Amino acid sequence: MGIQSMNHVSFTVSDLGQSVAFYTDVLGLELMDRAGRDAEFSEAVTGVPGAELEIAYIKGPGDCNLELIQYLTPQGEKLPTSMHHVGRAHICFVVTEFKQELARLRELGVNFVSKDNCIVPAGPNKGKGVVYFHDPDGYTIEFFSEEIL
Repeated sequence: MGIQSMNHVSFTVSDLGQSVAFYTDVLGLELMDRAGRDAEFSEAVTGVPGAELEIAYIKGPGDCNLELIQYLTPQGEKLPTSMHHVGRAHICFVVTEFKQELARLRELGVNFVSKDNCIVPAGPNKGKGVVYFHDPDGYTIEFFSEEIL
């Protein structure tokens, strides 16, 4: 009994098509499934009256996938995206060829939040590179180098 693994991380997005394109075309992840959920089921699961959803499942590394949810009804409001707000979260991907991957993302027009050459100064990840950037809805994505730079 008890927690055995993680199944997915989920983000509520404003435009499912735009978000799927970002995570597949820009980040190189794979779309597993995209489907609607009827209001009765969606309301029962989320507790949101009148909720009707469209969901995309993105294959993540390892056993943890990414679930993107667009509320067709009711539409929610956009929350502040700055990382210092309580309730904000981010996801982190470990990447190989860190510098080359950042150059590829820059060529694709990704705007980084972090300054160039952020290297972890202490702790178990000392010497590894780290960078933050945003997806189309302002969710923070972290890329973390597999190797010491």
